[in-house]
Amino acid sequence: METPYHLQVVDLHHNPGSTLARLTGEMAEKCTRCGACQQDCAFLRKYGTPGEVATSYDPSDNVFQSFPFECSLCRLCAVVCPVKLDPADLFLEMRREKMRRDPLDYQEHAGLLAYEKHGTSRRFTYYALPENCDTVFFPGCALAGTRPETTLSIYDHLKQYIPTLGIVLDCCLKISHDLGREEFFRVMFREMKDFLVQSGVKKVIVACPNCHRIFRVYGEELAIGTIYEIMDEHPLPVKEKVRGTVTIHDPCPVRFSPAVQAAVRNLAAKQGLTVEEMPHHGENTLCCGERGFVACLSPDLAAKWKEVRKDEAAGRRMITYCAGCTNHLDGITPTSHIVDLLWEPEKTMAGKVRIATAPFTYLNRMKLKRKLKQRISAPITRERTFTGGGTDGGGDKKKGMVQRILLVVLIVAVILAFRITGIARYLEQETLRQWIADYGGLAPFIYMLIYAVAPLLLLPGLPITLAGGILFGPFWGVVYTITGATIGACIAFLVARYIARDWVERKLRSPKWRRLDQGVEKHGWKVVAFTRLIPLFPFNLLNYAFGLTRIKFVHYTVATFFCMLPACIAFIVFSSSLLDLLKGKISLTFVAGLGLLILVSLLPLLYRRYKKKKGIRDPL
Repeated sequence: METPYHLQVVDLHHNPGSTLARLTGEMAEKCTRCGACQQDCAFLRKYGTPGEVATSYDPSDNVFQSFPFECSLCRLCAVVCPVKLDPADLFLEMRREKMRRDPLDYQEHAGLLAYEKHGTSRRFTYYALPENCDTVFFPGCALAGTRPETTLSIYDHLKQYIPTLGIVLDCCLKISHDLGREEFFRVMFREMKDFLVQSGVKKVIVACPNCHRIFRVYGEELAIGTIYEIMDEHPLPVKEKVRGTVTIHDPCPVRFSPAVQAAVRNLAAKQGLTVEEMPHHGENTLCCGERGFVACLSPDLAAKWKEVRKDEAAGRRMITYCAGCTNHLDGITPTSHIVDLLWEPEKTMAGKVRIATAPFTYLNRMKLKRKLKQRISAPITRERTFTGGGTDGGGDKKKGMVQRILLVVLIVAVILAFRITGIARYLEQETLRQWIADYGGLAPFIYMLIYAVAPLLLLPGLPITLAGGILFGPFWGVVYTITGATIGACIAFLVARYIARDWVERKLRSPKWRRLDQGVEKHGWKVVAFTRLIPLFPFNLLNYAFGLTRIKFVHYTVATFFCMLPACIAFIVFSSSLLDLLKGKISLTFVAGLGLLILVSLLPLLYRRYKKKKGIRDPL
């Protein structure tokens, strides 16, 4: 069995509405509701059998729009289904339908999309096709960033057997594909594929299982291979042997590629290791938890995959061949990438291989690109400048760029105006505070009123906070700011609870807001405290969101006041010294404020490390 991906190939040329209707109808009719697919899948246990989901599916409902993004798209259900249905095709089409109806991406996916945007940009892409090149090495984004030297070594190793081998640093667009951004994926991937074909390339050799799946499904004229199959056919790059017992985690994108799975096992055995299989391996492998980007919207479901994998590994070092799986699983049980084992066997078995993390991964990719430019003499080279021709909101991006340029021009103009007119002398802190004092109690009242209204209108509070420190100083600035911010948070809470509930519910569409409601149901005011201290949610929307929960207003108010106070103090103390800083004076207040800001900024990082060490789960 090679792959049940035929439906996805057709999807690039389909009638969207008819495809979703057909898949939904087939699933509702043919699914026997036997529950076989639910045994190993927490997603299907949560939402029902594929037949039940298809029968009740309503694409206009916010819940139905978001729930397909909680499926890992790992296709284990297709393996165990007694009537050979593939629900992942249906859930992917549901994701696409959401994006057709509402092209606005979920905020939780912003980091992933930014990562993909960098990966396809001119800065990070590079194509080098030597004379008579018909085969290219496509290392993917993750390997090039986390292991740039190894990536270069892999290319050199492959060139021994493929002298005219080229290399392509680019992104396979798997993120947009899996998030349902069908048109953008189709246009971007086709542009890359067409360039390769027109340049004489006939085969792409990949290292990443996700790239393997994307190219196999959509590559059409291109043959696809992996570095593991090639290296299995030739002598290992390092003669050094190690001893030990490992188990293999097969990434789910190559679930139906037994040749790739076998090659990895052969490589581990040739390195001197004994391979013991986990209950779920090969075609029946489990997801690492990151497939389909489930963790963004439903971290609990993603964590359940990891826990099962940890139990099956039973303390043995896991060897995998996906950089994402390696990073994701190594946090819960010792996990290594097969290329680390091949190039640094002793360090790998000792868990001492150093792997780069962001932001160094971006620097590594640029360094790798520079080295390839220096080392490879190629008649065909390019840096990718194609951006999708507006299929990803290009007009909005251009508008955003123009706005940023205008903002810079405005700032420069204001600075020049201050210099030329002499207005700067009126920005002395004592002058400002005297001006405030002339208004008596009216100025603080106006300031708190502005801060109280800002959350209601979804306006950013940071500029107002900084103004409070400048105008009122470190003590009264804190008093007025925390008062105004708390009042504003309470007004938004009451509006959501009693006035504009429908409007708020339309704004809060992602599953994580439903988890907030569930968290409050279970933990009460502790969730308010947690979200104020560890900023996981947008502040203004959070105020409205709590209004939809059952938390008592008094508990919400008290927790909001005290748990916003640390960040408020840090920003006010810092901003109260900004005018002195502009005049070239570094005061003790500035140093203290900067220290407090750093401490507050580190709270999420310190919490994540503590949570990982103690095995604690978020209360959400």
